[in-house]
Amino acid sequence: MGALDPIRLSDTAATGCPSGLQNIPVAQIDPLSVQLDLTPYVQSTEEGHQRIDLIVQGAHCGGCLTKIERGVGAIASVKTARMNLSTLRLRVEWTGDKSQASVIAQTLSKLGFGAAPYDITQSDDGREAESKALLRAMAVAGFAAMNVMLLSIAVWSGGTDMGPQTHTLLHWISAAIALPTVAYAGRPFFRSAWAALKNKRTNMDVPISLAILLACSLSVYETVKGNPDTYFDAAVMLLFLLLIGRFLDARLRLRTGEAARRLAAMQVTSATRLLDTGVIETVPARDIHPGDRLLIPAGQRIAVDCIIESGQSDIDMQIATGETKLQSFGPGDTLYSGTTNLGAPLTVRAIAKHSDSFLSEITALVEAGEQNKSRFVRIADKAARAYVPVIHSVAALTFIGWMIVGGDLRVAALNAIAVLIITCPCALGLAVPAVQIVAAGRLFKAGVLVKSGDALERLAKTKTVIFDKTGTLTTGQFNLLNAADNAPTDLAIAAALAKQSTHPLARALHAYASDLDVKDVVDIAGQGLSAKVSGHTVRFGSAKLVGEAAEPAARHSSVWLKIDDRPAQCLAFTDMARADAADTIAALQDQGLRVEMLSGDAAAVVKDVADELGLSRAKGGVSPKQKMQIIQTRGIEGRYPLMVGDGINDAPALAAGYSSASLASAADVSRSAADIILQGDRLSSLPVAIDIARAAQRRVVENLTLAVGYNFIAIPLAVLGFVNPLIAAVAMSGSSLIVTLNALRLHRNNHSVFEAEGVS
Repeated sequence: MGALDPIRLSDTAATGCPSGLQNIPVAQIDPLSVQLDLTPYVQSTEEGHQRIDLIVQGAHCGGCLTKIERGVGAIASVKTARMNLSTLRLRVEWTGDKSQASVIAQTLSKLGFGAAPYDITQSDDGREAESKALLRAMAVAGFAAMNVMLLSIAVWSGGTDMGPQTHTLLHWISAAIALPTVAYAGRPFFRSAWAALKNKRTNMDVPISLAILLACSLSVYETVKGNPDTYFDAAVMLLFLLLIGRFLDARLRLRTGEAARRLAAMQVTSATRLLDTGVIETVPARDIHPGDRLLIPAGQRIAVDCIIESGQSDIDMQIATGETKLQSFGPGDTLYSGTTNLGAPLTVRAIAKHSDSFLSEITALVEAGEQNKSRFVRIADKAARAYVPVIHSVAALTFIGWMIVGGDLRVAALNAIAVLIITCPCALGLAVPAVQIVAAGRLFKAGVLVKSGDALERLAKTKTVIFDKTGTLTTGQFNLLNAADNAPTDLAIAAALAKQSTHPLARALHAYASDLDVKDVVDIAGQGLSAKVSGHTVRFGSAKLVGEAAEPAARHSSVWLKIDDRPAQCLAFTDMARADAADTIAALQDQGLRVEMLSGDAAAVVKDVADELGLSRAKGGVSPKQKMQIIQTRGIEGRYPLMVGDGINDAPALAAGYSSASLASAADVSRSAADIILQGDRLSSLPVAIDIARAAQRRVVENLTLAVGYNFIAIPLAVLGFVNPLIAAVAMSGSSLIVTLNALRLHRNNHSVFEAEGVS
């Protein structure tokens, strides 16, 4: 972490907000920048406590998270300190005055982390910079490895035809390539190792850094002495292989929290407030308080939860219920933030602050779900962490042992370095990613896009699959059910008027449209349309609009049509099930999985769809929060739930699921929250994905067994001096090759599965 210009109190504008703060990349937060005045960002809670959200730089793993929470939590006044590793948000709540925020910042600085006021839209700046830096380092190491290996081959094949001076010259050329490469490309490992040692702890990067530095140092010594063997090629190749894994891990971590950032981007930033004096003003959404009167123009997204005071309009509730059907709302009805007013202007009264409204709650739920995922620790990581102290101890004992038995310093150092290199957890680190890469490639051909690094591991444990209804098991497109019960001329009249509306049910009639003359169209807010169609007086909309007492007690969506003085006709619509939905559910059940359906739609409609698809477990009228709670309950029961959804309202449930899937046509937020994407909107690829995930899990266990078995054999050989650093590097690379080849078996073992799905 470089010594960058700190943000100081003198940079603070009159408003208390540091000038230019929102334009400062997270990557440029100095850990020592504790002079920033954080009091303007402190909020008071209903309990009388103080609370602040900070974005923290430098947190990369669960160990960092624990260190931060314990360190800040140790402050006497702090009640809670919760860190979200996905979005780098640290939320701290304390008793006392707002000035305690500076104490929190100073504590973070002493722990080695930078902090600034939290902005979710910028929380990935540091990770993006890290990813790009790793990519550059990987490219440099790869280029250097190719050139050094060419020189090494020349030395190996030269034999007696190449004199000592030529050998030495080629070694110096290798050094000229390798040493600058190690200094540049090895920085991610060196910095991590130094940070760990400085805080009196170790991590995997400590033995890696030691092995690379000692191999280079010994190679320089051998070159100066004119000895025939150097290990520049081993050091650079080792660095290149490790950087590949580090880069892939960084890219996967960068994606974490994307769903929460997309939801935050959807939140309304300003609103129109009506003052008691009659003055209209535009204010930031965060300044709206319960009781404020607001004006919601047609076409605008609603900023905070509110109650309608005057006006009637159609509201797009898809973000809350997942249903594409517009709903009519009038005085006294409650609206939620994130929903959209598509009809007439409304005057409303706020009932919650921006931070406590529906969309903010959804965002918080998604963040919580993603944090649970980030805490998932892969088997390889657990083994590697336990491995680090063993590597150190064995290498140190090897050096001491050879010195005791009479070996000189050079021999003792060679054998100790050989231990560090041959036991490098490269194969252990590749055991899981190698399988993931092969499985992800095969899934891609099967129409499944894998987004999360550990998605396959979690998918393999699935015991329950939970589907959303609208847009997932059904198409989300309405079809007219009772066309045969209505005269073609009546349907043509209805379709002509329906062309004037964007309502989902109206769009379902567009196929019946003709070139009838439509005049004097009137949009009656919240009820429907009236017009003159080829000389007929036509009304098209709700039961109230056509004079009916109430909507029919039907299981399907309906629209009323009244032509002149004739009796009103009810047009019934249904959301059709996807063509492959029933077969997919049957295939999942054949795999021994329990299948359920949760929907915000009416219970009667949900039951009809469940009966059609052969589902015995289905529940309607479920809110986004209730979906998430049901999924969490399934998790507690040990069912490892896989959530499949497509709407914005499904994002919390997708994030809460042990694993999750979304269709390619789903809302951006849902695709971001999901672990896998079903391309082409084919549900039939879901059973294939689970089959491959289970096979991949078996390959992972085999690879970990091979990696551990290799080390049990290699360590004694290195300790006893039977291998030098070069052979150790070759053996280490060989173990990596073995686990990679074993991962490739996944392609052959699952070939029949893909043939069954029609995938080459």
